Amino acid sequence: MEIKKELQILYWIVFFFALAFFMPIDSASFRTAVDATLDLTKWYAQEHVVLCLLPAFFIAGVISVFVSQGAVLKYFGANAKKWIAYTVASVSGTILAVCSCTILPLFSSIHKRGAGLGPAVAFLYSGPAINILAIILTARILGFEMGVARIIGAVVFAIVIGSIMSFIYRKEEKAKKEEQMNIQLPPETRPMWQTSFHFFILVLILVFANWGKPSADETSGAWYFIWSNKWYITSIFGIGLVYSLIKILKIKWWWVISAAVATGVSGVLASTYIGGPLSPLVPMLVAITGLSIITLKRDDENREWTLASWDFAKQIMPLLALGVIVAGFLLGSTHDETNIPGIIPSHWISNLVGGNSIFANFFASIVGAFMYFATLTEVPIIQGLIASGMGKGPALALLLAGPSLSLPNLLVIRGVMGTKKTVVYLVLVVIMATISGMIFGAM
Repeated sequence: MEIKKELQILYWIVFFFALAFFMPIDSASFRTAVDATLDLTKWYAQEHVVLCLLPAFFIAGVISVFVSQGAVLKYFGANAKKWIAYTVASVSGTILAVCSCTILPLFSSIHKRGAGLGPAVAFLYSGPAINILAIILTARILGFEMGVARIIGAVVFAIVIGSIMSFIYRKEEKAKKEEQMNIQLPPETRPMWQTSFHFFILVLILVFANWGKPSADETSGAWYFIWSNKWYITSIFGIGLVYSLIKILKIKWWWVISAAVATGVSGVLASTYIGGPLSPLVPMLVAITGLSIITLKRDDENREWTLASWDFAKQIMPLLALGVIVAGFLLGSTHDETNIPGIIPSHWISNLVGGNSIFANFFASIVGAFMYFATLTEVPIIQGLIASGMGKGPALALLLAGPSLSLPNLLVIRGVMGTKKTVVYLVLVVIMATISGMIFGAM
């Protein structure tokens, strides 16, 4: 008998027994927190899994299988020119327009392909932080100065945090650099433009399928036009994906056309019989199912693409689910017109982030680092907090820490980089967000 193993089993038995025994089900705040947990979990499943995460897994699979290791090492590797690596990584968010969880499979993919720690971390931070849609929305709702401060802070954060991480773990990076110098890279299987076309078609489908709804008083302009026609635009890029599957990946045309027809028919039926915001989920699921089937039928890199996407899903989804549940219980569910408090009262938070003290900025950074923000939702949330007395400095601190970090996000990063690197990354983001908030609040 292994005493240590048996004690661990006993510990978990006692833990869950005590949790059930002392569960305060008669407490109103506890029941409200449970409601918030269920609401956030349901909302996340409806709004983000099908339209955000599943396409992101396939994009990560493209990086893992189709993007050659040589291309990753050229721009992100330990031997890449630093100014190129950090420039590409720090502005990636302007293209991707993803949230802190959607960036994870992409980060995991380039990390596995040999990207240097610094550029990989810069990419991890910048993906959600420099979302061009969020920057525009910030400037429009929270003021031009806040929008400018956010984009400058995000770019600087990505470069500085990546550089510090690279310096702290310079011995590991040196070993990786020496190892990559001796890698014998296989020849390219296809021209880079073809891989780039396939990659960016998937990215554009992801971006426009998740285009944020404009404010209620905005009924014209480019933003409103794109949002009101986003599914037509997404369909156009879907035609580009059909071309890519047939001409670039060499999948039999009747397989691809059959999957495309099934997707179109399901979209018409869903809009007719389901309607509402959930109707686009049906054709997206049909499209993903069809894509999986026609690629798995091939015994080549197309099959590897889908299997790699599945590997990312297995690694990331359980941790994200756990993180969303914990975040909902502790911090509540805030989205659209819904605001259900968690076990930590929301008025505690708003009372603690007034003014521009060190504590207010630090506390805003901590809350941002653990609270989950879907893409664009951080702006109306912070607008409400400012109306409740939140200072401009803590607001910026929350903007710089929040969209790039969350409890679900941190759990997955720990699985990719390890506990120590994840803690260092978290500490750096919180410290820099605190300092930036104080500077902005004093200006």
